[in-house]
Amino acid sequence: MLHRMVGDLMTNAVVSVRRDTGFKDIAEHLAEHDVTAVPVVDDQGRPVGVVSEADLLRKQESQADPGGHLAAAHLLPAERVKAHALTAEELMTSPAVSARPQWSVVEAARAMARHHVKRLPVVDDVGRLVGIVSRSDLLRVFLRRDFTIGEEITTDVLTRTLGLAPGAVTVQVTDGRVTLSGTVPQESLIPIAVRLAESVDGVVDVTSHLRATNDAEAGTPRR
Repeated sequence: MLHRMVGDLMTNAVVSVRRDTGFKDIAEHLAEHDVTAVPVVDDQGRPVGVVSEADLLRKQESQADPGGHLAAAHLLPAERVKAHALTAEELMTSPAVSARPQWSVVEAARAMARHHVKRLPVVDDVGRLVGIVSRSDLLRVFLRRDFTIGEEITTDVLTRTLGLAPGAVTVQVTDGRVTLSGTVPQESLIPIAVRLAESVDGVVDVTSHLRATNDAEAGTPRR
C-alpha cells in the first residue's frame, strides 16, 4: 500500500525568518503570507525555533487594559521574557521540533501531540529546512474519495496483500467508513484484514461482517 508521507503533504514554499528578524517584520511576514507561524533558521538554513502568533501576542497580553476593567496579567517568567522580546531569537520556541519528508502521517501526528505543537518544520538529511507540515495538512488524507479508498482496499489489501479471490469480500465505503462483508479462508485473517483496512489513508472506521469459510459453510454467524 502506498501511504502519503509528510513530503507529499507538506508546504514546500516555506516562509522563514532569521534570528535577528525584528518583531514588526515577523508580524508583517505572518500577515503577508497568511500563516500563523514561521520557522527561525540559522545561516545554514537549519531551523532553530518557531515563532507563532501566540508568541507575538504576549506583548499585548502583558499590557494594561486600556479600559481598566481587567487586572494585570499573571505571566510566567518565560512569558514575561517574550512579552518584552524584540527579535525572533527572543520570541521563538526552541529547539524546533522537526519532521522528515519520509515520515508517515502517523509519525507526524504523534510528534505534534507529544510536543504540543500545531506544525512541524520539515528538514532534509543534513537538517536544512525543506518544508513545513501542519495539522490541516495531515487531515488532507481524509479528503480522499470513497471510491478511491474502496479501490485501494480491494486491490492492495484484499487481493495483493492477503491473496483473497476477487469478489470474496465486498467493500463498501461511505464518508470514509468502511464495511467489509464476505468470507476469508481462515479466522485469523479477519483481524488482519480489518487492521490493514484501517491503515489505508482516509479511512475513518472499519466494520467487519467477515466470516471464515468453515463458519460460512456451517451457517454459523461470527460473533
